[in-house]
Amino acid sequence: MAKQIRALVVDDSVAMRRSLMFALQRLGNVACVEAQDGAEALKQLGAGAFDVVLTDINMPVLDGLKLIGHIRQRAEPRVPIVVISTEAAEADRAKALSLGADAYLVKPVKAESVMAMVKELLRLG
Repeated sequence: MAKQIRALVVDDSVAMRRSLMFALQRLGNVACVEAQDGAEALKQLGAGAFDVVLTDINMPVLDGLKLIGHIRQRAEPRVPIVVISTEAAEADRAKALSLGADAYLVKPVKAESVMAMVKELLRLG
């Protein structure tokens, strides 16, 4: 049996988190953990390892760009980070990628796009 994949889904919108978790669970063997902002996400990351992180940029308390910076400063193995944001400008994409994000998707995002990106990053056949 394949190893279970742990995904951290970070977005201040409950509906968006639900939508992303539903897409990830369609991949099979994925356990999702939610966080409503970057600060909550850092607590989750401190409590256990994740195979992939999906994050929004615009969130209260700690935004997605700062979250990426915090994750990349850690010594643990490099976890793939997918940014999913309403920010469609090239400057936003470039900033997220320069901070260490592995991929950038613009909302509204289709479940198939999320699934394909995660499969590619985790090399899931």
